[in-house]
Amino acid sequence: MAAVFPVVGSGSFDTNPSYSGGFIPQLWSNKLNAKFYANTMMTEIANTDWEGEIKNQGDTIRIRTAPSITINDYAGAGTTLTSEVPTPIYLDMQINKGKYFSVQVNDVLAHQADMDLMNMFTDDAAKQLKINIENECFFNWFVTEGAHADNAGGTAGALSGEYNLGTDVAPIDQATPKNVLDTILRMSAALDEQNVPEDGRWLILSPFDRQLLMQTDIAQAYFTGDASSTIRTGKIGMLDRFEVYVSNLLPKGAAGKALVPGLAATSGGASVANDKNRRMMVAGTKASCAFASQISKTEPLRNQTDFGDIVRGLAVYGRKVIKPEALITTIVGAAS
Repeated sequence: MAAVFPVVGSGSFDTNPSYSGGFIPQLWSNKLNAKFYANTMMTEIANTDWEGEIKNQGDTIRIRTAPSITINDYAGAGTTLTSEVPTPIYLDMQINKGKYFSVQVNDVLAHQADMDLMNMFTDDAAKQLKINIENECFFNWFVTEGAHADNAGGTAGALSGEYNLGTDVAPIDQATPKNVLDTILRMSAALDEQNVPEDGRWLILSPFDRQLLMQTDIAQAYFTGDASSTIRTGKIGMLDRFEVYVSNLLPKGAAGKALVPGLAATSGGASVANDKNRRMMVAGTKASCAFASQISKTEPLRNQTDFGDIVRGLAVYGRKVIKPEALITTIVGAAS
C-alpha cells in the first residue's frame, strides 16, 4: 500500500506520520544499529566452477565426471592387449531455483532521512539473499540428497562399516568435548575409506559443538589463526586435515521430529530454537557439492503507485551433490 503523507496547517507536511517515524532524524540517531548476519561459506565448501555459465532460470549444466579406467595385467611379450572405450559420465544440474528482493523508498522519506536508505536496504537484501540461498542449499545437499550410504548412519565406513555417525532415531550422544572429537575422527576415517584426497577437506559445526570441541586440549593445540575472516566465512582453523567452519544454517530438528533447514523455527510443530536436541555435523571436500548462481537482473525503477524509487534483484541458481562419496553427514544430539 502506498504511503500517505498527512498535510497539516497551510500545506505543510506532517514530518512525523506513523509509517515513516523510524527514519526521521529528529527521532532517531544518525548511527543506525548494525545488524549481525549469519556466516556464509558457500564458495568455501562447494565447487563453483560453473559460475557465470548460467543465462536464465531453467538452464541445465551438464557436468562431466571422469570414468574409471580398467587396469589390466601385462604378462610380457605376446600378451594380447585390449583397449576399452571409456564411457563418459554426465550429471545434470538444473538452474531451477530463484529468489528475489524488491525494495522501495518514498521520495519524501528519503529526503527527510539523514542516511542513504536505498543503499542500506539493498545492501541488507543482498546479504539476506545469500543467507537464504545457503540455508536452502545446505538442507538439499545434506538431507534431501545426502551423502553416500557408506558415509552416514550407524555403520558407516566403505571398508569397515564400523563408524557410528548417528541416525534420525539414534543420534550420537554428544554431551562432552571428547564425544565431539571422537565423532570428528570417525568422519575423517570414513572419508579415508572412500579414498577422498586430504587436500581441501572441510568440516562444519554448530556453535554448540564448536564450544565443546574447543574445551579439548588437542583442538586448542591444532587450531591456528590465518588471514581469513571468521565473521565473513565462519572459518575458525584446521583440525585433523579439516578446515573447520561454524554455521547456524546446518539442518536441525526437535527431538523425535524431522530435520528442517537451519533458519526454520519449528520441526513437526515443535520449536527448534534449542538445536542441542538434534543437529548435524557435516564434512566433505569441494568435489562433493556443486553450486552455480547468477544475479540475472538488478534494476532500478520509479514506483508507479507512489513518489519514490524501487530496486529489485533476482538470483537464479542450481545446486547438486555431484560426488556423494566425498560427503559425510552426522546426526548428533538426543533421540527423545
